Amino acid sequence: MAQPSPHTLRGAETNFYAEAAEQQFDVTMFGQQVHIVATPFQYTWNYGDGTVFGPQPSMGGPLPQDRWGEKTPTSHAYGATGDFQVVLTTAFQGTYSVNAGPPLPIPGQGQFSAPPQTISVWRSLTRNYADDCNANPQGQGCPGAAR
Repeated sequence: MAQPSPHTLRGAETNFYAEAAEQQFDVTMFGQQVHIVATPFQYTWNYGDGTVFGPQPSMGGPLPQDRWGEKTPTSHAYGATGDFQVVLTTAFQGTYSVNAGPPLPIPGQGQFSAPPQTISVWRSLTRNYADDCNANPQGQGCPGAAR
């Protein structure tokens, strides 16, 4: 997930975060009941502009809208405009148990990438005007001024 999305501004912090949760599966293998638990433990963001962050343990989190633009542990500020494909890869560790026995660790880890999310990075222009629109409604930058 990204905030703001699907558009952000060049040079502004865009907050990225994961929504990952423990996964549980019950399967029958060779006539045995197997219970598998996969727990997310590392996250890697490829921000699509050549910047990769991770692997690291924090999935980040959402910000209230009035705080968008703040730097977070998983945020990224784009230095160029354009459309970028952001990919989150989540690493899971697992355990399994056979026939309701004790949980045993699964060696290694599984890594799964979410489908790419497109972020469009725009530029903004800021201008300061000295005209007082109440005194001069046709002044530069005033809503009634000719363009």
